[in-house]
Amino acid sequence: MKHKFAESIKDYVFITFGLLLFVLGWLLFLIPAEITGGGVSGIAAVIFFATKIPVSVTFLIINVILVLVAIKILGASFGVKTIYSIAVLTVFFAVFQNILEKPIVDDTFLSAVLGGMMGGIGLGVVFSRGGSTGGTDIFAMVIMKYRNVSPGKIIMLCDVIIIGSSYFVFQSPEKLVYGYVSMWVVSYSLDSFLSGSNRSAQMFIVSKKYEEIADYINNEAIRGVTILNGTGWYTKEESKS
Repeated sequence: MKHKFAESIKDYVFITFGLLLFVLGWLLFLIPAEITGGGVSGIAAVIFFATKIPVSVTFLIINVILVLVAIKILGASFGVKTIYSIAVLTVFFAVFQNILEKPIVDDTFLSAVLGGMMGGIGLGVVFSRGGSTGGTDIFAMVIMKYRNVSPGKIIMLCDVIIIGSSYFVFQSPEKLVYGYVSMWVVSYSLDSFLSGSNRSAQMFIVSKKYEEIADYINNEAIRGVTILNGTGWYTKEESKS
């Protein structure tokens, strides 16, 4: 129990750190450069650029609606970590939104790349610990309940529409392109981070004391074990591995 509790605390610490990176990517690079990304954060950014309503307010309202819909459709066991992430992101956006009014770098393309990298790495940290930022993820899960559609396609379509909507605010094809650049960098950084962290090793152990070894690995090393039946071709003797 102590080990599971410690692991749970560790998960939430890493998730919080990942969420902070995600928010800083938006507030240090994307929003000061007037670049829109995907997800609910992108919707909140578009509304902010158009009306100056704080990102945190719009972000919270949309996610609360999505969570309530998800609980009604998907059940009350909807992810606790997702709700935690939404709450933390709302607080971070509210606290840090006015941290910077002008971009750190003058190059808009570089702002899109750096903001996308920070956002993607932040999401990678969150996803690697079993967390989720909600938003379009929730929308995708709800759609999947009724339609056999890939969640990745749903999320990408949502992001394309959200970034495309920024054209009505800025009337600038250039800003639109930078938004799609940011979306691509987020996706690439996220995939690269998760691919790099998903390393695994497999061992085959052949022994007459397979039960003792399996119990030790399960209970002490906290790793999974699968017992396979085998036959030595030379001796024709059965063994376990």
